Amino acid sequence: MAKLCPRAGLLPVLALLAGCSQAPAYAPPAVSIPATFREADGQRWIPATPGHPDRDTRWWQGFGDATLDDLETRMLADNLSLAQSVARHDAALAEYGIVHADTQPQIGVNIDLSANRQSNDRPLRGSNQPDLYGAETAGGLASYQLDLWGRLTDRARAARAQADASADDLAYARLALSAQLASSYINLRGLDAQVAILASAVKAYGDAARIVRLRFVKGIASGIDIGRIDAQFADTQAQLARVRGDRAVAEHAIATLVGVPASGFDIPIEVPLMRPLAVPAVVPADVLQARADIAAAERRVYAANRAIGVARAAWFPAIAIGAAGGTEATALAGLAATPNLFWSIGPQLVLPLFDGGRRRARQRQAEAEWREASAHYRATVLTAFQQVEDGLARSSRLSDQVAAEDRAARSADSAARLAYERYVKGVANILDVVTAQATELDVRRRAEQARVEQLQTGASLQLACGGCGVPRGK
Repeated sequence: MAKLCPRAGLLPVLALLAGCSQAPAYAPPAVSIPATFREADGQRWIPATPGHPDRDTRWWQGFGDATLDDLETRMLADNLSLAQSVARHDAALAEYGIVHADTQPQIGVNIDLSANRQSNDRPLRGSNQPDLYGAETAGGLASYQLDLWGRLTDRARAARAQADASADDLAYARLALSAQLASSYINLRGLDAQVAILASAVKAYGDAARIVRLRFVKGIASGIDIGRIDAQFADTQAQLARVRGDRAVAEHAIATLVGVPASGFDIPIEVPLMRPLAVPAVVPADVLQARADIAAAERRVYAANRAIGVARAAWFPAIAIGAAGGTEATALAGLAATPNLFWSIGPQLVLPLFDGGRRRARQRQAEAEWREASAHYRATVLTAFQQVEDGLARSSRLSDQVAAEDRAARSADSAARLAYERYVKGVANILDVVTAQATELDVRRRAEQARVEQLQTGASLQLACGGCGVPRGK
């Protein structure tokens, strides 16, 4: 517990005590974590601190897709969730300004000009007093609260920390939304690839169905053959329709992210060759330190720490120095007369003696809120650690998965072609063809899904690292 300031009875001595904080000594909550990343050996974990590095957050340009670059720019300018975060940050800054104003002298002027009539039956009214009279007052007042026990300073520091946390919230919101948009766009292009795969399959299966019918007319194929190929053809058409519906929904989600109505938004169908983001061989400690959500959590722990000081200071006297002065007369002309001047100056002391346990309860509340903020900070750090490990683990394995799926797709395509040629030559049945074609379609779609997951994992890893973009100037 912080050492309490000594009490004193003299005003000059009390003035010297201004800013003597009652808050506990502050240190960020300790988090017990392994010294190195399991998926990237040799990199030490360091908890976030205020003032994280300034980095180029345009990491999505690594995908090499101009459409995505344009969408990200539009999202940062027009996204409504981001606009709310900006407004919350502005409100937090204004709140700090309000609280900080209490630490400054307060100065004002007042002018009161009035005409009055007093009652004939007013108690103690003199017989020579007029019925009508003027009351003209012009003056000013000033007051200043001595910041004894650090109450005002701690309140201001807590508000400043909350404003800093809101700035970090805003930075994290930008990063999270940019990662969400990148992931949604990658999903959209993956669906475009699925549409292309299924449309190609529908055409191929339609051609095969016509061949089977010709063979049926010639008595070479059976009705079972027609049923099997027609079922495959119709099922693939159904898959294509479903994927096109999913594509429309994904496009609508992107429209909302960039801040435009879905009804007037369109992204032409294409299958661009997007580059997977380079996975850093290591994740530097300063990148993890730059995670804005961790920095925000740390600032809120600090704000809760200062709030304890405010609650403790409530047990001690509050002293303010006030002064007022001016001139008062029954007519405007008399306001300039020296005899009509008045003034007052002196300290004011407030010391609650009994409040029904309010101060004790408020201190317990502040201490509980500090424990909550500390637990939230530790949980945020642990979650960040997990997200980085998850991203590194997936990234290191997805490249192998994509390569294997591509090999499988080539082999399945070769098998499907061979089965169809054998069927046309009469040395294979339609079941062989349908089975080989279904396998080939499934493998091709899985390969594309793996490619989408690889790209999306790159975006997720950027979010996990707090934006691992290339530092400015490099």
